[in-house]
Formats: sequence, C-alpha cells, structure tokens
Amino acid sequence: MAAIKTKIELQYGDKSVSQEDLVSRAKKAFEEKYNVKGLKSMELYVKPEDGKAYYVVNHEMTGDIEL
Repeated sequence: MAAIKTKIELQYGDKSVSQEDLVSRAKKAFEEKYNVKGLKSMELYVKPEDGKAYYVVNHEMTGDIEL
C-alpha cells in the first residue's frame, strides 16, 4: 500500500501553525539548547491552552517552544 501525503495545521483562537513549522522550530530550539546536531527521533506534544509545544528528542532530551 502506498503512503499517503498528509498535512496538519493546528488552528486555535486567531492563530494557525503548520506541522512543518512546529517541527522546524522545535528542532532549532533543541539544537540551540543542547548544542547538539542530529535527531534520531522527536515527539511533539502540542498544548494550545499553554501556548506551547513540548518536545522530547531521542527519548531523553526535553524542551518547549511557544506557539
């Protein structure tokens, strides 16, 4: 079975943010915070009520970004 192309856009209040933007900003924040390049995995937990997305990189390093 062929993979399907997906697009995720989070919309809340008067804001909108794409999956690509969240991943890109979380990756940049991670690299700046830990001074490390190269991600094996990333989990993103988006909490609009906090105005943040929380990330876990390589199953151990954590942080957050503003939505």
